[in-house]
Amino acid sequence: MLLFVGLGNPGARYANNRHNIGFMAVEAIAKRHNIGPFRKRFQGAAAEGLVGASRVLLLLPGTFMNESGRAVAEAAHFYKLGVDSITVFHDEIELPPAKVRVKVGGGVAGHNGLRSISEHVGNDYRRVRIGVGHPGVKDLVHGYVLSDFAKSERPWVEALCDVIAANAEMLAKGQDASFQNKIHLALAAKGFFDKEPEPK
Repeated sequence: MLLFVGLGNPGARYANNRHNIGFMAVEAIAKRHNIGPFRKRFQGAAAEGLVGASRVLLLLPGTFMNESGRAVAEAAHFYKLGVDSITVFHDEIELPPAKVRVKVGGGVAGHNGLRSISEHVGNDYRRVRIGVGHPGVKDLVHGYVLSDFAKSERPWVEALCDVIAANAEMLAKGQDASFQNKIHLALAAKGFFDKEPEPK
């Protein structure tokens, strides 16, 4: 069993926030791979199904961002999963919009959701860092991530979530570099940035 966690805040008020792009990505995976419906479990909403040949639990914590680790730890404990079975999808202000990077471990860079997860299960889980851009001034970050994507941003947000979902099987297989490159090339083909392959 693998655990794919989308980070965000629960409720309609936050649904279209930049901070919720992790929720959006995991919901797109559920839709693409016919996983669902989501049910109330593990202090959030969870659904179990197949991504390719891999059994995956999709989890959207209902604890609000800064307590995400409680939900992740409960699900991981229930299925007796090691930290290496956990993949977390989250917004990343240090990456340009629509850029995606995958890494295992590392710092939490001020992200309260990651901090909470690291406190509860350890730090060596995989992160799918989804770029949402930076407002340019540190003092504006909080308001920026808790505001909705602009109407002009919706095309790349939807395209990116679709491409992540279409290639989620690579993540399930541990093919992180190939997944990252595929995302970049697919978004480039749709005209969102240049067509140079991602550096390995």
